[in-house]
Amino acid sequence: MKIGVVFPQTEFPPDPLAIRDYAQAVEGLGYTHLLAYEHVLGANPERPGGWSGPYTHQHSFYEPFVLFSYLAPLTRHLEFVTGILILPQRQTTLVAKQAATLDVLCGGRLRLGIGNGWNEVEYTALGENFRNRGRRIEEQVALLRRLWREPLVTFDGRWHHIPDAGLNPLPVQRPIPLWFGGHADEVLRRAARLGDGWMPGYRQVEQARPALDLLHRSLEEAGRDPATFGLEPRLNFNLGGAAEWLATLRAWQQAGATHFSVNTMGCGFATPGDHLAALQEFARVALPI
Repeated sequence: MKIGVVFPQTEFPPDPLAIRDYAQAVEGLGYTHLLAYEHVLGANPERPGGWSGPYTHQHSFYEPFVLFSYLAPLTRHLEFVTGILILPQRQTTLVAKQAATLDVLCGGRLRLGIGNGWNEVEYTALGENFRNRGRRIEEQVALLRRLWREPLVTFDGRWHHIPDAGLNPLPVQRPIPLWFGGHADEVLRRAARLGDGWMPGYRQVEQARPALDLLHRSLEEAGRDPATFGLEPRLNFNLGGAAEWLATLRAWQQAGATHFSVNTMGCGFATPGDHLAALQEFARVALPI
């Protein structure tokens, strides 16, 4: 099982040297990947109608393609993971180009976690339809994979039209892996049909058991082997101590987890050094397994 970290960007200063040092330290500790959440805009909670989302305009989010392009030449082995990229609020062909370029720059170390998102404010600001995002993402996935594999693409879909054109350069990975995030039944069925893996938000296997059962049934119905399908849960550092961490890791490993990431946000840390100290402590316990 590969163990990575969640970039604590909502608690990170806008300091490129601090970001560089953090990523290099994470790699040096032996973690395999760096996972970054995505939000383009944060809403004002005092706006008309109010706001009930977990993030506001006061939370910092770094654009993941830009962030990872900056870190690509500064690291050697670290995999870059979006967890998740809100695909339906973005232009599909532009995402294909951005991801392909990043995959070239990092030498094939990119994995795209994708999902529908929940923040209608962002969809409105980006000029995309929030109501049909679930249907559009399926066509987006089909188009992305063709653009990453084929030098020329002719595509005539419901929402996308490409008249015999293609990307250059193509990515190192053909195609770039696409993992789904989300918990709705339809998301799990979609992941089983179209995805390379699933990123559950559940912290404990017991909470995720019904979803895992549905996922496995859906994989079998799609003619796919669950053993070849990726699974990456997350753990909050403040869940407990070493015993709780190990128990959680082993339970997820037995449930089929191929990857795992630890999140240090929301744990009361004030500086990048505090986050790294926590990751050092977690590494001593978790990485040997």
